[in-house]
Amino acid sequence: VDMVEKLDLYITVKGGGISGQAGAIRHGITRALMEYDESLRGELRKAGFVTRDARQVERKKVGLRKARRRPQFSKR
Repeated sequence: VDMVEKLDLYITVKGGGISGQAGAIRHGITRALMEYDESLRGELRKAGFVTRDARQVERKKVGLRKARRRPQFSKR
């Protein structure tokens, strides 16, 4: 979408890491552009910007050290 000259963006992001914040900014800009002009939706979807990355941290389970890391096993 060729709108660099038309918009000024001021963005504040809290929490997460660098990559997660970049993804959140990208998703926010995409939603703002779709609200501004609905005809951009197809172009943005084709570029892969409309779909949110839904991955979340897996919870830690009881008896394990982390989500999947088991305690060290001693055979003898």
